[in-house]
Amino acid sequence: MDFWQRYRAIDARDTRFDGQFYTAVRTTGIYCRPSCPARTPKSDNVTFYETSAAAHEAGYRACKRCLPEAVPGTPAWNVRTDVAARAMRLINDSVIDRDGVEGLAARLGYSARQLNRILSHELGAGPLALARASRAQTARTLLVSTPMKATDVAFAAGFSSVRQFNDTIAEVFAMTPSALRATARHHGPARPAPGSTALTLSLPYRAPFDPGVFGFLAVRALPGIEEGTDRAYARTLRLAHGDARFRVEYAADEPGLPLRLTIGAVDLRDLPALLSRVRRLLDLDADPSAIDAALGADLRLRGSVAEAPGMRMPGAIDPQELLVRAMIGQQITVAAARTALAQLSACGPDSTVPGDGLDRMFPTAAEIAEGGRELLRGPRRRIDSILGAAAAMADGSLDFGYGDNPESLRSKLLPLAGVGPWTVGYVSMRVLGAPDVFLANDAAVRNGVRSLAAAAGSGTGTDPDPVPGSPALSPEFSEVSPWRSCATMHLWRAAAAAQAAARTTTKARKKATT
Repeated sequence: MDFWQRYRAIDARDTRFDGQFYTAVRTTGIYCRPSCPARTPKSDNVTFYETSAAAHEAGYRACKRCLPEAVPGTPAWNVRTDVAARAMRLINDSVIDRDGVEGLAARLGYSARQLNRILSHELGAGPLALARASRAQTARTLLVSTPMKATDVAFAAGFSSVRQFNDTIAEVFAMTPSALRATARHHGPARPAPGSTALTLSLPYRAPFDPGVFGFLAVRALPGIEEGTDRAYARTLRLAHGDARFRVEYAADEPGLPLRLTIGAVDLRDLPALLSRVRRLLDLDADPSAIDAALGADLRLRGSVAEAPGMRMPGAIDPQELLVRAMIGQQITVAAARTALAQLSACGPDSTVPGDGLDRMFPTAAEIAEGGRELLRGPRRRIDSILGAAAAMADGSLDFGYGDNPESLRSKLLPLAGVGPWTVGYVSMRVLGAPDVFLANDAAVRNGVRSLAAAAGSGTGTDPDPVPGSPALSPEFSEVSPWRSCATMHLWRAAAAAQAAARTTTKARKKATT
């Protein structure tokens, strides 16, 4: 977006752009979100920043009226594959808190000095400033959403001392922590009951939101590790400092349609990473309006987009786990993959924080490599490839994650036995949030294309051009690039709906004959 496109967005107070850029006003020394209800400043006094950290570094403080930190993150980190975007994904996953700037730079293949120069040029702030802004955002969320003591908030958000926490809150928000907490009556969800050990937070997102992502996760949920419905999802997970457990629910009957996250157990040092991973899992930083506009322009997808606006691309809680699940799930049905994974999960340990019916952990790569052979079923070559990948992840020779881009991920995974283009594409979609992956050889994708074509009236269900006289449409859906991952989700949805309808018809016929 250029200056005037952004200026028109703030003049219209368009909530779709909240979190995508920040508006700083020189005459007031304040920066705001685009939808701030304050009077639109004169264009001569406005500077736009890509990140809140850049506004902080330039000497601006956050607006007390619109609280610009209380917004979804920018969707650019999923669309972009450059060093800045990869760094932001890792910073949001608390890599700097765990490994420092040197560790972040090493993961990206740069020196700390080079990385600082790149981020300062691209985003207007270095890695430490970006991490500081992320901590401030986490601290604000905890202050307005939970009754946690300020001291606990400070360390949960990643600050090394209470003094650093107080100074940052005062500098960023021009308020004390207690004053910031007082804004909860306007901006935060209800606090948990006194004495509750769980943390309950409201997760911001850009509307519209299609809860189909919950159904996607529910049909793949493993007993004891995960639990899902069409409006909720819960699971255990392993983080840097210990096991954790969470549940997220879509309150479809409540005003504002909140997404409520309840954290049943977590080491407070892992809280920022947990929040980041839940947001990635549900794709909460997406810009659904822009995606739906692009997909809806395609004649094949128009009906599906109208029925399910705001569809999300489910992410991954753990990259290594996702690769194992992808390798087991390729070329078999979702139900068969779930059965195989449930058998494999027996080699995983009990959770150290059991509760709510979730008492097990998905096995680590080392545990799969050691005990998986007795639990896996199928061709020996397939079992060997899964165990080989697990062994490579366990010994560190295969290292991948949120800091990769599609090209680097492909170069790491394709040499593995049993890994092909489908597996790489699926992992790119789920781990990296890569927006432009189209799994052309996926059976469910092909079934979805036929279902949507039939619904559009093509008759045969195989013609990619359902409207006579319209331009030919590519079978790879290149017309909706760079959002083909979301197109894939619509095709999977159409295939599942057609399969469910076929089952219902079959049952009705059997009942009629008896």
